[in-house]
Formats: sequence, C-alpha cells, structure tokens
Amino acid sequence: MPQFMDFHAHLQLPNEAIEQITQDTKDGKSDEFGVRQVELFHSPDGQVYCLLEAPDADAVRKHHHAIGVDCGEVHEVKGLL
Repeated sequence: MPQFMDFHAHLQLPNEAIEQITQDTKDGKSDEFGVRQVELFHSPDGQVYCLLEAPDADAVRKHHHAIGVDCGEVHEVKGLL
C-alpha cells in the first residue's frame, strides 16, 4: 500500500490523542477510508508529521477531514529499505 506524509504546523495534540493514535498504530487499525497510521512525529510546539498508509492522497485528506484536522499538502513517499 502506498505511504503518504503530511505536515501540520500548529496542531497541539493532547496526551490522550497521542495515546489513542499510538494504540491504533500498534493494533494496525485502519479507518473507513482505508487509512492506517504508520508513524506520527510531533514536537511540543505543535509541529506534527503524519506517515500514513492509504489507497491514495484523497483518502488521506478525507481521513483528516473526518477528525476535524486541516490537511495541507500530502506527499507520497517511499522508504530506502
């Protein structure tokens, strides 16, 4: 499945949200759009990068819209390994 990266410049995630995302990622949970969180990188000042598996970039946008989070640019990415 393709992987996508997006960035949120000012997204303050409460600890409960981070814990839920962590558990869903460990469980391999996908949403109704076929999007699965692979990793989430965040800083205390609200910079968040999401690495997601999804059928396409539009599914990533729908995933964010459904949880009320603005989604800017979405980039398909590939790892080195």
